Amino acid sequence: MTDIAEIFGPTSQANTPVYSDQSGGDLGKEDFLTLLVAQLQNQDPMNPEDATEFTAQLAQFSSLEQLFNINENMEDLALAQQQSDRFSTMDLIGKTVSYQDGDFTMDEEGSVSVGYELDGLAASVTLFIKDESGTTVATLHPTDLTEGSHFIEWNGMNSNGERVPAGDYKIVLQGSAGVGEQSIAISPLVQSEVTGVEFNNSTGEVVLFTQAGAQLSADSILAIYKNKAAAVSEDTADVTNDVSVTDEIIAAAGTAAESTAESALTDEEQIEQDQLEHHLAVN
Repeated sequence: MTDIAEIFGPTSQANTPVYSDQSGGDLGKEDFLTLLVAQLQNQDPMNPEDATEFTAQLAQFSSLEQLFNINENMEDLALAQQQSDRFSTMDLIGKTVSYQDGDFTMDEEGSVSVGYELDGLAASVTLFIKDESGTTVATLHPTDLTEGSHFIEWNGMNSNGERVPAGDYKIVLQGSAGVGEQSIAISPLVQSEVTGVEFNNSTGEVVLFTQAGAQLSADSILAIYKNKAAAVSEDTADVTNDVSVTDEIIAAAGTAAESTAESALTDEEQIEQDQLEHHLAVN
C-alpha cells in the first residue's frame, strides 16, 4: 500500500525548477515573487512551511514593493527638478555674467570687460593682453588692489592707440603681495553677456554661450548682473508711465473744469430764472 506521504511528499530534486538572475545583478521584485510562488508550489501540504516565516516573507515583499515605488518617485522628482533647472537658465540670456577664464574673443568694434580675482591685498597688479601668437598687444595697470573680484573695460586698443583686429585673445596676470602678505594668488576673469543656452538631452548638461566666445556650465558662473541697457530701458519705461499717469490726471481735471463751466449759468440767465420762479410762486 502506498504511503500517503509518498503521494503528497515534496517534489524530487530533479523536477524542482532552479531560478537565477540571468542579468547577473540583484534580484528584483519579479524574481522575489517567482521564488515565493515556487516555494508555495513545492512545499509539503501535510507539513507546510512555518506560518510566521511565510508572513515575514510577505512583509519583505511588501517592503520591497514600497522601496521600488519610492525609488521611481524619487527618479521622477529628480527629472522634474532637472527640467526646472534647465529652463531656469534661459532667464540668463541677455544678462551679464562673470566667470573665471583667461581666454576671450574680441569683435571688430566692441569692447570686453576683463578682470582679476585676488585672495588678499596686493602691492601691484599688471594685466597683459596677448594675441593668438603670444604677442602682448595691450598692458593694463589696475588700481584696485584689494581682495576680491575687479574688472576693467578694455576698448580693443593696443599700446599705440590702434584698434586690434577681431580674434581670440588671452589674459596674462602678474602681481606682487602687499604689506604683511606672504604670497598672493591672482586669477583671470571675464565679464560678458549670455547670448544663448544649449541643452544636452543625453547627459542633461546645460551649456551657456557668451558674447566673449566662452562656453560655460551653469556652476562655473561667479556672478550675474543686469545689463545697463536693460536697466536704463526699465527706468525710461517707469518715467514714461509716470508721465502718462500725470497726463491722464491733467486731462481728467480739464474735462471736469469744462463740464463745470458748461453747467454754470450767466448772471442774466440766473436773474431770469429767479424771476420766473418768483412769478410761479406768487400765482
